[in-house]
Amino acid sequence: MEKRILNCSITDPNKILPIKYDWARRYYKTGVANNWTPEEVNMQKDVEMWRSPTALTPDERRVVMWNMGFFSTAESLTANNIVLSIYKHITNPECRQYLLRQAFEEAIHTDTFIYCCDTLGLDPDEVYTMYINIPSIRRKDEFVVEMTRSLLDPGFTTRGTRNIQRFVHDLVGYYLIMEGVFFYAGFAMMLSFLRRNKMVGVGEQFQFILRDESVHLAFGTDLINTIVAENPEIWTEDFQKEITANIIRGVELECEYARDCLPRPIMGLNAETVAEYVRYIGDRRLEKIGLDRVFYAENPFPWMSEIIDLRKEKNFFETRVTEYKSAGALHWDD
Repeated sequence: MEKRILNCSITDPNKILPIKYDWARRYYKTGVANNWTPEEVNMQKDVEMWRSPTALTPDERRVVMWNMGFFSTAESLTANNIVLSIYKHITNPECRQYLLRQAFEEAIHTDTFIYCCDTLGLDPDEVYTMYINIPSIRRKDEFVVEMTRSLLDPGFTTRGTRNIQRFVHDLVGYYLIMEGVFFYAGFAMMLSFLRRNKMVGVGEQFQFILRDESVHLAFGTDLINTIVAENPEIWTEDFQKEITANIIRGVELECEYARDCLPRPIMGLNAETVAEYVRYIGDRRLEKIGLDRVFYAENPFPWMSEIIDLRKEKNFFETRVTEYKSAGALHWDD
């Protein structure tokens, strides 16, 4: 009997060799090569800009604060899902090894927002209650909590077709919607600051978070596709329609957030263009798990692909290209 992701009686979580799922091992090694900490990013210019009464417009400050508010609690939510729920149901050891790496990275991301709040002198009560006080952020969080309810049920098991469907349903909510859709309007907004040489330190933090999240998303996509391949009976037409509807709803909520966060254009960026980007992202998430596109949107931000690839490492204190050992391990193109 071969190793399987779920419900495999021969799987010993303590025996990682021989490895069957090479993709899980590759993502683990990529995560190690990508290692970083927020303190490596120089925030001095950000502090000066944030304290200046004229360096940022009120709308620009709004975008920074709202994205701090959303991401600061969203990263904790994702970490809790891994540690409390996903890990115990996926007993394959190489996948578990990556999940531990991902949980560490989520802790780094959580620490990043602590570091940004402390450095900029932001009010933590304001930042960390935005998921309650701002309706468009609250709706996103409530949707994900509802989408991943099965994972948090202490009596849940992955035995039986319907339970495996529930598990995949929640993985889609966690990986494809939470990490694959709900983060991307914020990424586009904050990385626009970086491109305009504003709040560069915060922008670089988001750039490195995005690099991590792109690997999380790739792992989650392979995880979902492998579970479906090993349990083809779950991939019914009705289930595919349910997953598609959930991703569509996730895109709608992220577009609402973009319009709410960006009521007026800033730095050549407007809410409708960000929403178009989110629809483009939604189609990509659907296609990655073998479902049809629904939005047929074009990518209005081709520069995002370059930022996601992060082709070159920066020396954070000198802003010049350097050759890190960890960077070389990724074999980036010039």
